[in-house]
Amino acid sequence: QLMLRQALKWGVTYWDTADCYQNGSETGIGRYFEKYPRDREKVFLVTKSDARDPQGMTRLLDRSLERMKTTYINLYFVHGLSDIDELDDETRRWAEKAKADGKIKFFGFSTHRNMAALLSAASKLGYIDGIMMTYNFRNMHTPEMRAAVDACVQAGIGLTAMKTQAERSWLDFGKDEKAGADLMETFIKAGMTEQQAKLKAVWTNPHIAAVCSQMPSMTILKANVTAAVDSKPLTSGQMRLLQQYARATADEYCAGCSRICEAAVHGRVPVGDIMRYHMYSRSYGRPDWAREHFSKLGPAARNLMAETDFNDAERCCPQGMPIASLMRKALDEFA
Repeated sequence: QLMLRQALKWGVTYWDTADCYQNGSETGIGRYFEKYPRDREKVFLVTKSDARDPQGMTRLLDRSLERMKTTYINLYFVHGLSDIDELDDETRRWAEKAKADGKIKFFGFSTHRNMAALLSAASKLGYIDGIMMTYNFRNMHTPEMRAAVDACVQAGIGLTAMKTQAERSWLDFGKDEKAGADLMETFIKAGMTEQQAKLKAVWTNPHIAAVCSQMPSMTILKANVTAAVDSKPLTSGQMRLLQQYARATADEYCAGCSRICEAAVHGRVPVGDIMRYHMYSRSYGRPDWAREHFSKLGPAARNLMAETDFNDAERCCPQGMPIASLMRKALDEFA
């Protein structure tokens, strides 16, 4: 509650949550608005639905409204979209009705995977208002992502960047520590942390409307706010250094192009999701989250994973990640 109060005082007005987030995120926001009802109008409130069908989305939206003590959501996302075919005419009609009923202002989806393809497809639908996607110094410069962002801009879709730190997602890294050391030294000399520099790299694109960043402590909240209000952009040299670092550590970061690796195993295993669980464990320091999500795969899926040969997936990975060993590591650590 203190974090929310201070965040608003410092100008952090885009608040993101979801119906399924841990630790009662929606409920906590509801307690805040119950205590400070006038602050509701200052906040651009975002939440998400794990459901895809109209009945499920209605149920979860109504529950979110009740939990957060509000009559409307500013931006409502379908959570974690993997394929544009998960949206259809029923989705469009549902969004139009929810808007007409005053329950939501804008509608869209969030995605951790196949970002460029999803953004490009969404730009042609005509009813997507906003998208939250993985967007950071590692993937923002690829031709595919740049073209996809441009298509969304032309379609009037607001874009929110998440996973902006693009930290390496598994433990046994370290082939090029010099790249990391040079990066840190450069930004410290410029008066900013590496984390702040990565945020500022995303903000070099004026079409990114907001950054969604997990801020579990007042220290991180303050550091992010400091970076946000600092109008001095990164230099071209600093941006080049970030890109060099991205290339040097590419095989230690999952870029979310899971349609490639998962096609190589005939869709038998959700490789992209499991890579994200590694990120929760290593980068976020939350192995409990990784185990919780991994357990939801179920025994049959885990047995199938143990039987699958991931060598073809590894060979076709554009990042060059050691997928086979990472799948074994997930079975050892998260099961």
